[in-house]
Amino acid sequence: MLFALAAASFSYGLITAIRSELDALDPSKARGDIDTVVYSAPNRFGERRVLAILRGDESRVLVASKDISPIMKQAIVAVEDKRFYEHNGVDVRGIVRALWQDIRSQSVVEGGSTITQQYVKNAYSRNEQTIGRKVREAALAWQLTQRWSKDRILTAYLNTIYFGNGAYGILQAARTYFHGKSAAELTLPEAALLAGIPASPSLYDPVQHPVAARERRSYVLDQLFDQGRITAAEHRKADAATLPKPEEVRLPGTRGPAPYFVNYVTDQLVAEYGAERVFGGGLEVTTTIDLELQEQAREAIQKVLHQSNGPAAALVAINPRTGGVKAMFGGTNFRRSQFNLATQAERQPGSSFKPIVLASAFRQGIAPSTRVTSKPIEIDAGDRVWKVSNYEGTYLGEVDLARAMISSDNSVYAQLTKIVGPRSIVDTAKQLGIRSKLPAYFSIGLGAVAVNPLDMTRAYATIANEGQRVDGSIMGDRPRVVRTVKLRRTGEVRQNEPVQKPILTKSQAETITSILEQVVEQGTGKRADLGVRTAAGKTGTTDDYGDAWFVGYTPELAVAVWVGYPNELRPMETEFNGEPVAGGTLPALIWKAFMSRALADEPPRSFNPAPYLPSTSLRVVFRDGRWRRDNGYCPSTRVISYFSDSPPGTTARCYANEVSVPTLVGRSVESARSALSSVSLTPDVIYVPAEPKTRPGEVVRQLPRGGGFLSANGTVRIFVTAAPDGLVPNLVGSSLPAARERSRQLRLKLRVRYGEGPSGTVLQQSVEAGIAVRPGLPITLLVGRGSTS
Repeated sequence: MLFALAAASFSYGLITAIRSELDALDPSKARGDIDTVVYSAPNRFGERRVLAILRGDESRVLVASKDISPIMKQAIVAVEDKRFYEHNGVDVRGIVRALWQDIRSQSVVEGGSTITQQYVKNAYSRNEQTIGRKVREAALAWQLTQRWSKDRILTAYLNTIYFGNGAYGILQAARTYFHGKSAAELTLPEAALLAGIPASPSLYDPVQHPVAARERRSYVLDQLFDQGRITAAEHRKADAATLPKPEEVRLPGTRGPAPYFVNYVTDQLVAEYGAERVFGGGLEVTTTIDLELQEQAREAIQKVLHQSNGPAAALVAINPRTGGVKAMFGGTNFRRSQFNLATQAERQPGSSFKPIVLASAFRQGIAPSTRVTSKPIEIDAGDRVWKVSNYEGTYLGEVDLARAMISSDNSVYAQLTKIVGPRSIVDTAKQLGIRSKLPAYFSIGLGAVAVNPLDMTRAYATIANEGQRVDGSIMGDRPRVVRTVKLRRTGEVRQNEPVQKPILTKSQAETITSILEQVVEQGTGKRADLGVRTAAGKTGTTDDYGDAWFVGYTPELAVAVWVGYPNELRPMETEFNGEPVAGGTLPALIWKAFMSRALADEPPRSFNPAPYLPSTSLRVVFRDGRWRRDNGYCPSTRVISYFSDSPPGTTARCYANEVSVPTLVGRSVESARSALSSVSLTPDVIYVPAEPKTRPGEVVRQLPRGGGFLSANGTVRIFVTAAPDGLVPNLVGSSLPAARERSRQLRLKLRVRYGEGPSGTVLQQSVEAGIAVRPGLPITLLVGRGSTS
């Protein structure tokens, strides 16, 4: 009794408290917004500059229901909460469906929150109370539906959700993505694109991830069609519509210094804290940007790139020890285009990706003394043959991996990609700090994948930091652009401290650095040489001169420079004084101009000398997914040098006069015998009972399995199905008495149906003749009943 009274009292108190909070959920009423202020890092005098003020009433402009396109409302409901007009704020059916989908997939694939719950969660997020927050949100959602119309809830939701690229609310989203349009003017393809973004503003960003954004838009259109909101013709037309051009996606108005950097910081903050707290939520954010270095980046680019209609450049600088992004030059005119060349322009890095291939080899224990023959090659890539040649047709013959790096030898590093495997390279790239999606293609070894300058800078910074990737204690595995976040409502200060993650050993990283030093001193990166100051780096140039890179570092800074045409892949065949633009030309010159000024007040520092890492050369063979020592009988071996402390741990089991075992499972016994005979192997046949309704005489298992190896004249054991109870006979054409007798002998369970045809003759049988019988197997016969007149 006391428990019931206590529960009733608690419920009454909760409902009473919740009712008092409903007015605070109305975005049209004063909410007591506190500006979020974004600052630069302190300068040499300890002073910070304001980079941006993020206000709720500035980044979110409220519009009435009548000023929002009906198709926009339908699209957001279709994808976020298709039962929006049926439930009372909490969709029990949706929660159960989401839970069932999660159980089936063994992961969280579907959310159960309604639009009302999402709105309450966003609007309620600034309340610092945490006890029973989920219960309060659900109760608020239910109460809200009792007091507000569905249209009012939907309008409030569209006015407050974040659509990425700084657009907070549906009006700002329409303006940002579609040339300043109003929310009332949105068309079907535009509404479908916007409706798909809030679920993950970064993943479905049409600027940075156009493929994912297009797929998401198609999904929204599918939902609208399935729910009867659009016709098939409207679906096809909208699905074929182009996405907004990256250079035309921009938020009205401009920001202070480093606007591209501020947009990137804002996206990180929204991902961590939610849009409501970032825009007008009272955060005080100190970033890592050094405005003096930022200005020097701009001046270095302007110094080298003179032509107004020529190629553009992007530059990112990171402190390797702290992981802090110190400069980010992403474009020249933020008002005209918010497309950030430093973080959103994903282009092929060419040979500047080769150090990542070398790092992957080191992680497998492969030493730089490994020798590979430089020559024109063809590599079997599975579905095609990959033909690789060197720049200007120059080949070095047999050469070690270090010299091949200095000379940027494509042939050698294509072969090294084959040795270490594309998947290993993808894993190493991710571990070093590259966040772009990388396919595990063989061409990855020569940089034929899409990355951005921030990715490449972070990967090189990891090598420069003795193999330690730097994450943030708040933001995790993301480029560290935030130093501190102060919650001005409570006074709490959160430090996004550098967190070191070991990826390479110190010795491995120092060895790569010593090789990249030689690239600058005597290789393709000579124009980046800083004189008395040591530097390490690598050039990168795509085959058609469409992209040119120089990525390098000193002990103080890691910097990537990309040069190219932002809006198209245009060959730069004459832009360097009438010559082609390669990584060692304009990018290296920009890199040198920036570093010379950025480090002017710093005393020269040297890298640690490369340690002596003893290695041993071993003859190995690739077997069962890894390199193993040759036992003396292996064909197709090669010599690889391994660090002495990490040679292959196993020896391959090869055979004298070795032949490859063919795959026999699924073949008939006659075909299996023939295949084995063709490679001088002998079958050892073992018969096993066939499963009912399967055809006997097929190989269902073999030892050793296909793809393995044996000596010539060796024996392969094959397991072949047999039918101990006999085979289903062909009864078609037989008389019914004969069919009954044969079925009785085989203990079949006979059923008879009659149809038009010769009297007493079996016309059809339900089970195919020739498959295995088991006692009681049901079989139905169609028997003629005779002609009718």
